[in-house]
Amino acid sequence: MNRREILVLRALGLGDLLTAIPALRALRRAEPDARITLAAPNWLTQLADEIDAVDRLLPTPGLTRLEWSGAPPELSVNLHGRGPQSIDLLTELRPSELFSHASRHHPRVRGPQWQEEQHEVRRWCRMLEHFGIATDPDDLNLPKPMRGGPAPGAVVVHPGASHRARCWPAQRYGEVASRLAEAGAHVVVTGSASERELASVVARVAGLPEHHVLTGNTGLSSLAALIAHARMVVCGDTGVAHLATAYGTPSVVLFGPVSPAHWGPPPDRRQHQVLWAGSIGDTFADRPDPGLLQITADQVIGAVESYWSSGGESRSVKGGAACARIGSAS
Repeated sequence: MNRREILVLRALGLGDLLTAIPALRALRRAEPDARITLAAPNWLTQLADEIDAVDRLLPTPGLTRLEWSGAPPELSVNLHGRGPQSIDLLTELRPSELFSHASRHHPRVRGPQWQEEQHEVRRWCRMLEHFGIATDPDDLNLPKPMRGGPAPGAVVVHPGASHRARCWPAQRYGEVASRLAEAGAHVVVTGSASERELASVVARVAGLPEHHVLTGNTGLSSLAALIAHARMVVCGDTGVAHLATAYGTPSVVLFGPVSPAHWGPPPDRRQHQVLWAGSIGDTFADRPDPGLLQITADQVIGAVESYWSSGGESRSVKGGAACARIGSAS
C-alpha cells in the first residue's frame, strides 16, 4: 500500500525549524500514516529527526528548485512564508492539495490572510487550524540528548546572530562572561566557525582561556547537547535561544530590533528571561539595533542572578511574564 505523500517547505534556519515544531507535530498527528518530507537545509537533518514528525529531509538551501522525484505529492504545506516564491516552488510540483497563506499573486490558493502581529509559532499553527488541523502551540520541547556535549553544566555565552542588527556588543558580552566566571561559573563561548574572531574578543575581555572558545568546534548535534545540559544560556534573538526553549534550559535572551512577542520564548516558561527596550527597528541594518544597545551588562547580570538567587523562580518587571522592558521604554 502506497503511503500518502506530504511535502512541507521550511527552507530556513535553526530557529525557524524549532518554531515550526508544533505545526509539524500537528501535521503528523493528523496524518499518522503519511510520509512527511521536510524541504530544509541539509545541516538540519539530525535535529529534524529529533522532532519525531518528519520521515525524511529533502535538502533545500533556501528558495531553490525542489529536487522532488516521483509522482506529485498529495499535499504540499507552505511553512516557509507568504509567497509568492515559496508558493511558486510548491505549485510547480502540482500537488493535489496546497496548504498556504493566501497570496494576491496566487488567487486560486485558498488560505488564511497573513497577519504581521503574531508570534511565529502561532502563525503556522493558525494556518493549519484554518485547514481543520488541531494544533498545540506549546508543543515545543525536544528530548534531551543523553550526553552533555563538550561542557555539561556550563554557562553558554553566544554573541553571534544572523544579522548585525541583533548583535549586542562583544565588549558587553565579555563583561557578562567575566563577572559570571568570577562568581564561579564555568563559562564557554559558542558560535559558528565564521564567528571565531567575535568569540575570541568576548573571551579576551572576560579573561577566559582560549579552550573555552568553542566556535567552529561544535557541529549542530554537539551544540544541541551543550545547550541541553547547560546551566544557563546568554544570547541574542537567534537559533540558540530557541534551542534553550526546546530543552528547557534557563536563558537570558536580549531582544532587538524584533519584539519577543513575535519570536520570544513562551511567556509562561519562567526559566527564560527576555530583556527588550520595547522598540522595533530594522532587522537588516548593518549595525546593532539602538534598542538592543540600551541593554547594559548590569541588567543581563541582574537577570541571571535573579534566576539563580530565587532558586529557579525568575522575577520580572511589572508582574507578568519574564520579559523585562528596559531603558527609556520601561
